[in-house]
Amino acid sequence: VLAILPDSYSSSGLISSKFRSAFGIGRLANGRESRHRYQAPFLASVSHDAVLVLDPSPSENFGHPVALFYVDFNVTKKRCSHLDGIYLEECLTQALKGRCQNQLKRWQAGPERLMEQGHSWLVGGAPRRATFSSQVSGRLCEVHFLPLVVGVGDSNRTQRLRCVHTEFSRCPQLVPMGSPSLPVSSCELNKNTRRCHQQPLATHLSCRLYQTCDHAVLISGWRQQMTFQRHVQNLQRFYRMLRINGFHKDHIKTFFASSGHNPEELEGAYSATEKAVIRNHVSYVCRKQHCADSLVLYLNSPTRNDGTMLLWDANLNGIADLKERYSVNELLTDLAGCRATRVLLFVDQSYSGVLSKRLRGSQKHLNGLLNITLAGAPCNATPPLTDSEMRRWYQGCQNLPTALWHRK
Repeated sequence: VLAILPDSYSSSGLISSKFRSAFGIGRLANGRESRHRYQAPFLASVSHDAVLVLDPSPSENFGHPVALFYVDFNVTKKRCSHLDGIYLEECLTQALKGRCQNQLKRWQAGPERLMEQGHSWLVGGAPRRATFSSQVSGRLCEVHFLPLVVGVGDSNRTQRLRCVHTEFSRCPQLVPMGSPSLPVSSCELNKNTRRCHQQPLATHLSCRLYQTCDHAVLISGWRQQMTFQRHVQNLQRFYRMLRINGFHKDHIKTFFASSGHNPEELEGAYSATEKAVIRNHVSYVCRKQHCADSLVLYLNSPTRNDGTMLLWDANLNGIADLKERYSVNELLTDLAGCRATRVLLFVDQSYSGVLSKRLRGSQKHLNGLLNITLAGAPCNATPPLTDSEMRRWYQGCQNLPTALWHRK
Protein backbone atom coordinates (compact mmCIF):
# COMPACT_ATOMS: atom_id res chain seq x y z
CA VAL A 1 0.00 0.00 0.00
CA LEU A 2 0.90 3.67 -0.36
CA ALA A 3 0.06 6.39 2.15
CA ILE A 4 -0.84 9.95 1.08
CA LEU A 5 -1.17 12.95 3.42
CA PRO A 6 -3.25 16.09 2.78
CA ASP A 7 -0.17 18.28 3.33
CA SER A 8 2.22 16.18 1.24
CA TYR A 9 1.80 18.40 -1.82
CA SER A 10 4.97 19.95 -3.27
CA SER A 11 4.72 23.20 -5.17
CA SER A 12 7.87 22.30 -7.09
CA GLY A 13 5.96 19.57 -8.90
CA LEU A 14 8.63 16.89 -8.52
CA ILE A 15 9.95 15.00 -5.54
CA SER A 16 13.31 13.33 -5.88
CA SER A 17 15.16 10.96 -3.61
CA LYS A 18 17.38 13.73 -2.25
CA PHE A 19 14.33 15.09 -0.47
CA ARG A 20 13.52 11.55 0.69
CA SER A 21 9.96 10.42 0.16
CA ALA A 22 6.90 12.65 0.10
CA PHE A 23 6.31 12.13 3.81
CA GLY A 24 8.11 8.97 4.88
CA ILE A 25 11.44 7.43 5.70
CA GLY A 26 12.50 7.51 2.06
CA ARG A 27 14.00 4.03 2.05
CA LEU A 28 12.69 0.69 0.93
CA ALA A 29 12.52 -2.03 3.54
CA ASN A 30 15.41 -3.82 1.85
CA GLY A 31 17.63 -0.77 2.23
CA ARG A 32 17.63 0.56 -1.33
CA GLU A 33 17.15 4.28 -1.67
CA SER A 34 14.10 5.34 -3.69
CA ARG A 35 15.32 6.87 -6.95
CA HIS A 36 11.93 7.47 -8.51
CA ARG A 37 10.57 10.93 -9.19
CA TYR A 38 6.91 11.50 -8.48
CA GLN A 39 4.74 13.90 -10.42
CA ALA A 40 2.62 16.25 -8.27
CA PRO A 41 -0.07 16.42 -7.10
CA PHE A 42 -0.19 12.65 -6.63
CA LEU A 43 2.73 12.14 -4.30
CA ALA A 44 3.21 8.82 -2.60
CA SER A 45 5.69 7.23 -0.30
CA VAL A 46 7.54 4.04 -1.03
CA SER A 47 5.10 1.12 -0.87
CA HIS A 48 4.87 -1.00 2.28
CA ASP A 49 3.03 -4.10 3.37
CA ALA A 50 0.79 -2.24 5.82
CA VAL A 51 0.22 1.11 7.50
CA LEU A 52 -0.54 1.63 11.19
CA VAL A 53 -1.79 4.95 12.59
CA LEU A 54 -2.08 5.59 16.33
CA ASP A 55 -4.30 8.48 17.42
CA PRO A 56 -3.62 9.67 21.00
CA SER A 57 -6.38 12.32 20.88
CA PRO A 58 -9.39 10.75 19.13
CA SER A 59 -11.81 13.34 20.48
CA GLU A 60 -9.89 16.29 18.99
CA ASN A 61 -10.27 17.75 15.52
CA PHE A 62 -7.55 16.71 13.11
CA GLY A 63 -4.54 18.90 13.03
CA HIS A 64 -3.19 17.15 16.14
CA PRO A 65 -0.17 14.81 16.11
CA VAL A 66 -0.74 11.17 15.23
CA ALA A 67 1.87 8.43 14.94
CA LEU A 68 2.21 6.88 11.48
CA PHE A 69 4.10 3.60 11.11
CA TYR A 70 5.00 1.46 8.13
CA VAL A 71 4.85 -2.31 8.57
CA ASP A 72 7.04 -4.53 6.39
CA PHE A 73 7.27 -8.31 6.37
CA ASN A 74 10.25 -10.50 5.51
CA VAL A 75 12.74 -8.02 6.98
CA THR A 76 15.56 -9.31 9.18
CA LYS A 77 15.95 -8.07 12.72
CA LYS A 78 19.33 -6.59 11.85
CA ARG A 79 17.98 -4.75 8.83
CA CYS A 80 15.00 -3.48 10.83
CA SER A 81 17.37 -2.09 13.47
CA HIS A 82 19.37 -0.37 10.73
CA LEU A 83 16.14 1.33 9.61
CA ASP A 84 15.57 2.62 13.18
CA GLY A 85 12.56 0.32 13.43
CA ILE A 86 11.26 -2.04 16.05
CA TYR A 87 11.22 -5.74 15.26
CA LEU A 88 7.96 -7.54 16.16
CA GLU A 89 8.24 -10.51 13.78
CA GLU A 90 7.70 -7.80 11.19
CA CYS A 91 9.51 -4.47 10.96
CA LEU A 92 7.74 -1.36 12.28
CA THR A 93 9.25 1.97 11.19
CA GLN A 94 7.97 5.43 12.03
CA ALA A 95 7.14 7.82 9.19
CA LEU A 96 7.64 11.58 9.29
CA LYS A 97 6.78 14.18 6.70
CA GLY A 98 9.56 14.96 4.27
CA ARG A 99 10.74 18.41 3.14
CA CYS A 100 10.27 19.95 6.56
CA GLN A 101 12.41 21.40 9.30
CA ASN A 102 13.66 19.29 12.21
CA GLN A 103 13.48 16.21 9.98
CA LEU A 104 16.62 14.69 11.44
CA LYS A 105 15.63 15.22 15.08
CA ARG A 106 14.77 12.00 16.81
CA TRP A 107 11.55 11.51 18.77
CA GLN A 108 12.28 11.20 22.44
CA ALA A 109 9.61 8.50 22.74
CA GLY A 110 10.58 5.43 20.74
CA PRO A 111 8.22 3.00 19.01
CA GLU A 112 8.19 0.79 22.11
CA ARG A 113 6.76 3.65 24.20
CA LEU A 114 4.20 4.49 21.54
CA MET A 115 2.90 0.91 21.46
CA GLU A 116 1.99 0.53 25.13
CA GLN A 117 -1.80 0.80 25.19
CA GLY A 118 -4.85 2.07 23.36
CA HIS A 119 -6.50 3.18 20.06
CA SER A 120 -5.55 3.09 16.40
CA TRP A 121 -6.34 3.28 12.70
CA LEU A 122 -4.63 0.63 10.66
CA VAL A 123 -4.25 -1.58 7.64
CA GLY A 124 -2.79 -4.74 9.17
CA GLY A 125 -1.42 -5.00 12.68
CA ALA A 126 -2.80 -4.70 16.20
CA PRO A 127 -4.18 -1.50 17.76
CA ARG A 128 -2.28 0.26 20.52
CA ARG A 129 -2.41 3.68 22.09
CA ALA A 130 0.17 6.31 21.22
CA THR A 131 1.89 8.20 24.05
CA PHE A 132 3.75 11.35 23.06
CA SER A 133 6.55 13.17 24.78
CA SER A 134 5.79 16.83 25.44
CA GLN A 135 9.01 17.71 23.64
CA VAL A 136 7.64 16.18 20.46
CA SER A 137 4.63 18.48 20.09
CA GLY A 138 4.98 21.31 17.63
CA ARG A 139 7.66 19.70 15.48
CA LEU A 140 7.02 20.44 11.85
CA CYS A 141 7.71 16.89 10.68
CA GLU A 142 4.89 15.33 12.69
CA VAL A 143 1.99 13.74 10.91
CA HIS A 144 -1.24 15.58 11.78
CA PHE A 145 -3.85 13.82 9.67
CA LEU A 146 -5.08 10.37 8.75
CA PRO A 147 -3.45 9.40 5.47
CA LEU A 148 -5.25 8.15 2.40
CA VAL A 149 -3.99 4.56 2.21
CA VAL A 150 -4.42 3.00 -1.23
CA GLY A 151 -3.30 -0.19 -2.85
CA VAL A 152 -0.46 0.03 -5.34
CA GLY A 153 -1.97 0.48 -8.79
CA ASP A 154 -5.43 1.36 -7.48
CA SER A 155 -6.56 4.10 -9.88
CA ASN A 156 -9.78 4.57 -7.87
CA ARG A 157 -7.75 5.40 -4.75
CA THR A 158 -10.06 3.50 -2.44
CA GLN A 159 -9.36 4.25 1.22
CA ARG A 160 -8.14 1.05 2.88
CA LEU A 161 -7.48 2.54 6.30
CA ARG A 162 -9.97 1.27 8.88
CA CYS A 163 -10.55 2.18 12.50
CA VAL A 164 -10.23 -0.55 15.12
CA HIS A 165 -12.18 -0.21 18.36
CA THR A 166 -10.17 -0.55 21.57
CA GLU A 167 -10.64 0.02 25.29
CA PHE A 168 -9.00 3.44 24.88
CA SER A 169 -11.67 4.92 22.64
CA ARG A 170 -14.55 3.93 20.42
CA CYS A 171 -14.23 4.45 16.69
CA PRO A 172 -15.84 7.74 15.61
CA GLN A 173 -19.16 7.60 13.82
CA LEU A 174 -18.60 8.52 10.18
CA VAL A 175 -21.09 10.69 8.35
CA PRO A 176 -23.24 8.57 6.02
CA MET A 177 -22.80 10.01 2.57
CA GLY A 178 -24.46 9.11 -0.70
CA SER A 179 -22.93 9.11 -4.13
CA PRO A 180 -21.36 12.42 -5.09
CA SER A 181 -23.11 14.42 -7.75
CA LEU A 182 -21.93 14.38 -11.34
CA PRO A 183 -19.65 17.20 -12.47
CA VAL A 184 -21.59 20.07 -13.97
CA SER A 185 -19.93 19.39 -17.34
CA SER A 186 -21.48 15.89 -17.30
CA CYS A 187 -25.02 17.12 -16.71
CA GLU A 188 -26.56 17.38 -20.16
CA LEU A 189 -30.07 18.75 -20.62
CA ASN A 190 -31.46 15.27 -21.19
CA LYS A 191 -29.93 14.14 -17.88
CA ASN A 192 -31.10 17.05 -15.77
CA THR A 193 -31.84 15.03 -12.67
CA ARG A 194 -31.81 16.26 -9.09
CA ARG A 195 -28.25 14.96 -8.74
CA CYS A 196 -27.17 17.19 -11.61
CA HIS A 197 -28.79 20.27 -10.11
CA GLN A 198 -26.49 22.55 -8.17
CA GLN A 199 -28.07 25.52 -6.44
CA PRO A 200 -25.75 28.48 -7.04
CA LEU A 201 -24.93 30.82 -4.19
CA ALA A 202 -26.55 34.16 -5.09
CA THR A 203 -24.33 36.32 -2.90
CA HIS A 204 -25.62 39.55 -4.44
CA LEU A 205 -29.05 38.84 -2.93
CA SER A 206 -27.62 38.76 0.61
CA CYS A 207 -27.61 42.53 1.05
CA ARG A 208 -30.84 44.48 0.72
CA LEU A 209 -31.33 48.20 0.17
CA TYR A 210 -32.00 50.30 3.30
CA GLN A 211 -31.50 47.28 5.57
CA THR A 212 -28.70 45.88 7.72
CA CYS A 213 -28.74 42.26 8.89
CA ASP A 214 -26.80 39.72 10.92
CA HIS A 215 -24.88 37.28 8.71
CA ALA A 216 -23.04 34.02 9.40
CA VAL A 217 -20.73 31.65 7.52
CA LEU A 218 -20.13 28.08 8.75
CA ILE A 219 -17.29 25.94 7.31
CA SER A 220 -16.47 22.28 8.03
CA GLY A 221 -15.23 19.03 6.48
CA TRP A 222 -12.35 17.22 4.70
CA ARG A 223 -12.83 13.73 3.23
CA GLN A 224 -15.25 11.21 4.68
CA GLN A 225 -12.55 9.44 6.70
CA MET A 226 -11.99 12.58 8.81
CA THR A 227 -15.58 13.87 8.84
CA PHE A 228 -17.53 12.49 11.74
CA GLN A 229 -21.12 12.72 12.90
CA ARG A 230 -20.03 15.09 15.65
CA HIS A 231 -18.96 17.63 13.00
CA VAL A 232 -22.49 17.60 11.58
CA GLN A 233 -23.83 18.01 15.11
CA ASN A 234 -21.47 20.96 15.68
CA LEU A 235 -22.91 22.70 12.63
CA GLN A 236 -26.48 21.89 13.66
CA ARG A 237 -26.01 23.24 17.17
CA PHE A 238 -24.32 26.40 16.01
CA TYR A 239 -27.01 26.93 13.38
CA ARG A 240 -29.75 26.55 16.04
CA MET A 241 -27.91 28.96 18.33
CA LEU A 242 -27.81 31.56 15.56
CA ARG A 243 -31.53 31.12 14.83
CA ILE A 244 -32.36 31.56 18.54
CA ASN A 245 -30.39 34.82 18.41
CA GLY A 246 -32.45 36.12 15.51
CA PHE A 247 -30.29 35.24 12.48
CA HIS A 248 -32.48 34.67 9.43
CA LYS A 249 -31.96 31.31 7.74
CA ASP A 250 -31.27 33.01 4.40
CA HIS A 251 -28.33 34.84 5.97
CA ILE A 252 -26.66 31.71 7.39
CA LYS A 253 -24.44 30.04 4.77
CA THR A 254 -23.12 26.57 5.63
CA PHE A 255 -20.28 25.10 3.54
CA PHE A 256 -19.82 21.38 4.09
CA ALA A 257 -18.60 18.38 2.05
CA SER A 258 -19.46 18.32 -1.65
CA SER A 259 -22.64 18.49 -3.68
CA GLY A 260 -24.44 15.18 -3.25
CA HIS A 261 -22.45 14.39 -0.09
CA ASN A 262 -24.38 16.66 2.24
CA PRO A 263 -26.24 14.63 4.88
CA GLU A 264 -29.96 15.20 5.34
CA GLU A 265 -29.36 16.89 8.69
CA LEU A 266 -27.76 19.86 6.88
CA GLU A 267 -30.52 20.72 4.47
CA GLY A 268 -29.68 23.75 2.37
CA ALA A 269 -25.92 23.53 2.93
CA TYR A 270 -23.56 24.45 0.10
CA SER A 271 -20.56 22.38 -0.88
CA ALA A 272 -17.13 23.30 0.45
CA THR A 273 -15.45 22.37 -2.82
CA GLU A 274 -15.23 25.90 -4.26
CA LYS A 275 -12.93 28.10 -2.21
CA ALA A 276 -13.63 31.03 -4.54
CA VAL A 277 -17.34 30.89 -3.70
CA ILE A 278 -16.64 30.98 0.03
CA ARG A 279 -14.14 33.81 -0.25
CA ASN A 280 -16.33 35.85 -2.59
CA HIS A 281 -19.28 35.56 -0.22
CA VAL A 282 -17.29 36.61 2.85
CA SER A 283 -15.68 39.47 0.93
CA TYR A 284 -18.96 40.71 -0.53
CA VAL A 285 -20.75 40.81 2.83
CA CYS A 286 -17.73 42.61 4.31
CA ARG A 287 -17.31 45.16 1.51
CA LYS A 288 -20.97 46.08 1.02
CA GLN A 289 -21.78 49.24 2.97
CA HIS A 290 -24.43 48.71 5.70
CA CYS A 291 -24.95 45.07 4.68
CA ALA A 292 -23.83 43.32 7.86
CA ASP A 293 -24.43 44.36 11.44
CA SER A 294 -22.91 41.23 13.03
CA LEU A 295 -20.82 38.94 10.81
CA VAL A 296 -20.20 35.57 12.48
CA LEU A 297 -17.78 32.92 11.19
CA TYR A 298 -17.76 29.39 12.61
CA LEU A 299 -14.69 27.37 11.55
CA ASN A 300 -14.63 23.63 12.24
CA SER A 301 -12.26 22.11 9.65
CA PRO A 302 -9.08 20.03 9.93
CA THR A 303 -6.18 22.46 10.16
CA ARG A 304 -2.48 22.46 9.34
CA ASN A 305 -0.03 23.71 11.95
CA ASP A 306 0.14 27.09 10.19
CA GLY A 307 -3.60 27.58 10.74
CA THR A 308 -4.61 26.72 7.16
CA MET A 309 -8.08 25.13 6.95
CA LEU A 310 -8.63 22.10 4.74
CA LEU A 311 -11.76 22.36 2.63
CA TRP A 312 -13.35 19.34 0.94
CA ASP A 313 -11.11 17.04 -1.11
CA ALA A 314 -12.94 17.70 -4.38
CA ASN A 315 -10.72 15.57 -6.64
CA LEU A 316 -10.44 12.77 -4.03
CA ASN A 317 -6.66 12.51 -4.41
CA GLY A 318 -6.04 12.79 -0.66
CA ILE A 319 -3.91 15.92 -1.03
CA ALA A 320 -5.02 19.42 -0.06
CA ASP A 321 -4.43 21.23 -3.34
CA LEU A 322 -4.37 25.02 -3.53
CA LYS A 323 -8.12 25.20 -4.24
CA GLU A 324 -8.82 22.93 -1.29
CA ARG A 325 -7.18 24.90 1.49
CA TYR A 326 -8.07 28.26 3.03
CA SER A 327 -5.04 29.92 4.59
CA VAL A 328 -4.94 32.41 7.45
CA ASN A 329 -3.58 35.05 5.06
CA GLU A 330 -6.53 34.53 2.71
CA LEU A 331 -9.07 34.72 5.53
CA LEU A 332 -7.49 37.89 6.94
CA THR A 333 -7.47 39.42 3.46
CA ASP A 334 -11.18 38.69 3.05
CA LEU A 335 -11.95 40.25 6.46
CA ALA A 336 -9.57 43.23 6.21
CA GLY A 337 -11.34 46.56 6.63
CA CYS A 338 -14.68 44.79 6.98
CA ARG A 339 -17.60 47.23 7.05
CA ALA A 340 -19.69 45.03 9.34
CA THR A 341 -20.37 46.68 12.68
CA ARG A 342 -18.72 43.72 14.39
CA VAL A 343 -17.02 40.49 13.28
CA LEU A 344 -17.01 37.43 15.53
CA LEU A 345 -14.89 34.35 14.80
CA PHE A 346 -15.59 31.03 16.52
CA VAL A 347 -12.50 28.96 15.74
CA ASP A 348 -13.40 25.40 16.77
CA GLN A 349 -10.33 23.73 15.29
CA SER A 350 -6.64 23.07 15.90
CA TYR A 351 -3.99 25.82 15.85
CA SER A 352 -6.50 28.60 16.47
CA GLY A 353 -3.71 30.53 18.17
CA VAL A 354 -2.15 31.33 14.79
CA LEU A 355 -5.24 33.27 13.69
CA SER A 356 -5.73 34.82 17.13
CA LYS A 357 -2.15 36.14 17.23
CA ARG A 358 -2.42 37.62 13.75
CA LEU A 359 -5.68 39.36 14.62
CA ARG A 360 -4.30 40.85 17.84
CA GLY A 361 -1.44 42.46 15.95
CA SER A 362 -3.47 43.67 12.95
CA GLN A 363 -4.51 47.24 12.23
CA LYS A 364 -6.94 46.12 9.51
CA HIS A 365 -9.27 44.16 11.78
CA LEU A 366 -10.38 46.66 14.42
CA ASN A 367 -14.11 45.81 14.77
CA GLY A 368 -13.88 43.05 17.23
CA LEU A 369 -16.19 41.98 20.07
CA LEU A 370 -17.09 44.61 22.68
CA ASN A 371 -19.30 44.30 25.76
CA ILE A 372 -22.35 43.38 23.70
CA THR A 373 -24.37 40.33 22.71
CA LEU A 374 -24.03 38.34 19.50
CA ALA A 375 -26.62 40.57 17.83
CA GLY A 376 -25.08 43.80 19.17
CA ALA A 377 -27.34 44.48 22.15
CA PRO A 378 -25.83 45.87 25.37
CA CYS A 379 -25.14 43.26 28.01
CA ASN A 380 -26.04 45.41 31.03
CA ALA A 381 -29.14 47.35 29.95
CA THR A 382 -31.21 48.67 32.86
CA PRO A 383 -33.95 47.58 32.91
CA PRO A 384 -33.09 44.46 30.90
CA LEU A 385 -34.34 44.44 27.32
CA THR A 386 -37.44 42.37 26.62
CA ASP A 387 -37.48 39.70 23.93
CA SER A 388 -39.66 41.98 21.81
CA GLU A 389 -37.20 44.86 22.13
CA MET A 390 -34.28 42.56 21.28
CA ARG A 391 -35.99 41.41 18.09
CA ARG A 392 -37.08 44.90 17.08
CA TRP A 393 -33.85 46.80 17.71
CA TYR A 394 -31.00 44.29 17.43
CA GLN A 395 -31.70 40.77 16.22
CA GLY A 396 -32.07 39.73 12.58
CA CYS A 397 -32.50 42.75 10.32
CA GLN A 398 -33.20 46.44 10.99
CA ASN A 399 -34.35 49.09 8.56
CA LEU A 400 -31.98 52.01 8.07
CA PRO A 401 -32.91 55.66 7.53
CA THR A 402 -32.51 56.79 3.94
CA ALA A 403 -30.21 59.62 5.03
CA LEU A 404 -27.84 57.16 6.73
CA TRP A 405 -27.81 54.88 3.70
CA HIS A 406 -26.82 57.67 1.32
CA ARG A 407 -24.28 59.28 3.65
CA LYS A 408 -20.80 59.08 2.16
